[in-house]
Amino acid sequence: MTFEQSFPIWSRLTQQERDAFTQAAVPRKAPKGTLLHNGAADCVGLILVCSGQLRAYILSGEGKEITIYRLFERDMCLFSASCMMSSVQFEVTLEVEKDADLWLLPADVYKSVMEQSAAVANYTNELMASRFSEVMWLIEQVMWKRFDQRLAGFLLEESVLDGSDVLKLTHDKIAAHLGTAREVVTRMLRYFQSEGMVTLSRGSIRLTDRARLKSLSA
Repeated sequence: MTFEQSFPIWSRLTQQERDAFTQAAVPRKAPKGTLLHNGAADCVGLILVCSGQLRAYILSGEGKEITIYRLFERDMCLFSASCMMSSVQFEVTLEVEKDADLWLLPADVYKSVMEQSAAVANYTNELMASRFSEVMWLIEQVMWKRFDQRLAGFLLEESVLDGSDVLKLTHDKIAAHLGTAREVVTRMLRYFQSEGMVTLSRGSIRLTDRARLKSLSA
């Protein structure tokens, strides 16, 4: 996919703005497991996803992870260019979950265009608002939802993303997504299994009663 096809507001750019972006954008392939960005001090530039799947997460002081959002085709990550937003210091780590094709856009180029372009400035503000909403939703989930509800919702979401009722996920990975301990995940999954909602095997989880999981997550 070309940069023109990937950039969400390409049709709203002037020719000068298009030229600035296409001349500066660099394609990159990133296999699953690659760390693309690690904290506010790491300013790799803006990341635009052509294909694949990325995961943005934050770390607690004790090293515990929690996923805050994911990026898919035609999504762009602003926090990987945090150096262009001095008032926003957000310690986000960005990891490739599925092999990805990306475009990297230098932060200085994007900032220069944004300062002159109302379309790019508006898009940036909309994107920031969207990410803020996702973070607020996460806070609400963590504070007000029981863990069994969150886990049920997570399993259903993963099933939709993978297009399968069999999830190739370890208990450690689920714990990292949900910001808890592996032991907590294991106990709850065993309870789900005893209730007939899932079947557990090494390295995978099969959803056997989606209706009950959906009811629980709601």
